[in-house]
Amino acid sequence: MGILNVTPDSFSDGGRFFDRNRAIDHVLEMVSDGADIIDIGGESTRPGAVAVTVDEELRRTIPVIEAIAGSVNIPISIDTYKADVARRALEAGAEIVNDISGLRFDVNMASVVAQYEAAIVIMHIQGTPKDMQRNPVYEDLFSDLKGYFNKGIETALQAGIKKDMIILDPGIGFGKTLEHNLQIIGHLDIFKSFGMPIMAGVSRKAFIGHILGDAPVGKRLMGTAAMVAASILKGANIVRVHDVREMAETARVAFAAARAIDIK
Repeated sequence: MGILNVTPDSFSDGGRFFDRNRAIDHVLEMVSDGADIIDIGGESTRPGAVAVTVDEELRRTIPVIEAIAGSVNIPISIDTYKADVARRALEAGAEIVNDISGLRFDVNMASVVAQYEAAIVIMHIQGTPKDMQRNPVYEDLFSDLKGYFNKGIETALQAGIKKDMIILDPGIGFGKTLEHNLQIIGHLDIFKSFGMPIMAGVSRKAFIGHILGDAPVGKRLMGTAAMVAASILKGANIVRVHDVREMAETARVAFAAARAIDIK
């Protein structure tokens, strides 16, 4: 899954693709580099981020989706927790809703996804982007995440979303310490018990920088590759990344290794 942030304040690219034409060009580049899905977001959800209005999020994302929907042959995902934005994006040609709130921030989200027969990414988050990294604490990390997923899946199914249209994302960096993130990646296969695809979003994140001695965002490429490979070896089906060409190669090799490990 290739990431397109059409925001002026993304943690990873600093608004590089806020310009619409540049954003469209970048989508085409990611497709050429091997992306299987394009994920478009119009609101930064970095730690400490402040929410934007529905109108502003629509202004940023919908023209880009409309421009690329007919020219790419891979699914488009809308990265939003707002039902109104999801609806407009699905009308414009998106097929997946990537909801960082796991269907919790907007009570109408599940019904919108069901109405359009779209796929949904249920991501775990503790708190909100504004406060999630202040002091994340869990009674039992994996029990808490499993309970969260159970509730999100129940909400989705009750709204009419089909089970085979649900993807689970443990939310690396969303209300997690460095140790939490490493524990989740090291035991990602625990979530296979749900029988749904697992998505891992580790690309360029702060915990990689911490491991590398506070490396800045632009110096986290190889660290990201290591975490992408580790995630795949522990069961990730989808990896959400910024550097598509490099991570497509990483993923191809990691999936080959994972298949070899599975051979008895």
